[in-house]
Amino acid sequence: MKCRALLLATGVFSIVVWAAGQGATSPPKPDAAAQDDVPTRFSLDVTRVNMLFTVMDKKGRFVTDLRKDDFEIIEGKKPQVIQEFSAESDLPLRLGILIDTSNSIRDRFRFEQEAAAEFLKSVMHPKVDKGLVVSFDTRAELVSDLIDDPYKLETAIQSLRPGGGTALYDALFFACRDKLAQDQPRHKFRRAVVIVSDGDDNQSQYTRDQALEMAQKADVVIYAISTNVTHVDTEGDKVLKYFTHETGGRAFFPFKVEDLEQSFENIANELRHQYIILYRPEPLKTDGLFHPVELRVKARKDLIVRARQGYYAPKM
Repeated sequence: MKCRALLLATGVFSIVVWAAGQGATSPPKPDAAAQDDVPTRFSLDVTRVNMLFTVMDKKGRFVTDLRKDDFEIIEGKKPQVIQEFSAESDLPLRLGILIDTSNSIRDRFRFEQEAAAEFLKSVMHPKVDKGLVVSFDTRAELVSDLIDDPYKLETAIQSLRPGGGTALYDALFFACRDKLAQDQPRHKFRRAVVIVSDGDDNQSQYTRDQALEMAQKADVVIYAISTNVTHVDTEGDKVLKYFTHETGGRAFFPFKVEDLEQSFENIANELRHQYIILYRPEPLKTDGLFHPVELRVKARKDLIVRARQGYYAPKM
């Protein structure tokens, strides 16, 4: 992939990413990305870092009455100054539903479709929020682009049919890079991905860490619902936990297929109980590297903060 950055007078970098197949239903493979000079332009405000997070007590209850002064952010062992803080959860949502359509989930597929469709109808506000649907088996496929109609998204989900291998990482990489990262400015939207899968990948061209890096660069929070009903902690379950922990999301492991609906409801509740903090990194670096960040509640050690573990700075 080739990219170049232009520094504007406002302190905002405009990054041009050259990628293939922006309008196609099947995401391009990595080795094809450099073969087609079709630019996709998006702007990234490097002067501020956006942190979307939730706070819960040890009983799993959301804590929603905290104020700006209750939090501290540490980057590079240095406390950062919080510039903006909000406890509102009404920012427009950009949501990606990634549904495993491989043979491994065939016996549970119909229930997954119904639960995912109900989730979209319950969490999305028509004409305000937008969602997309990506299926993945042997390859990732865009089933519905970002639209603001949950009923059309439901139709797209119901059209899916299971079969083939599992290209989870490709699906996550594509949804984040080519779709969810495009709406700007970043801090005006909440971006989330819900993965419905057993987490096992055997077909992707991208790696697990490449997919995670793209999610972090797109400011995407990942939620996951495992379709593994063996009650054994598999390698796939560990992958889902890794994605969700690193981005500030949460993984759910229903004991039976009927519990899928409750898992979707839990995610919907979490999306309505989020805080947002913006800060300007000091010192400000444009080195293209990952910068770990720690966000915590200063005086309440009994509270659990779920936030992404850091961010990628752009590279000049």
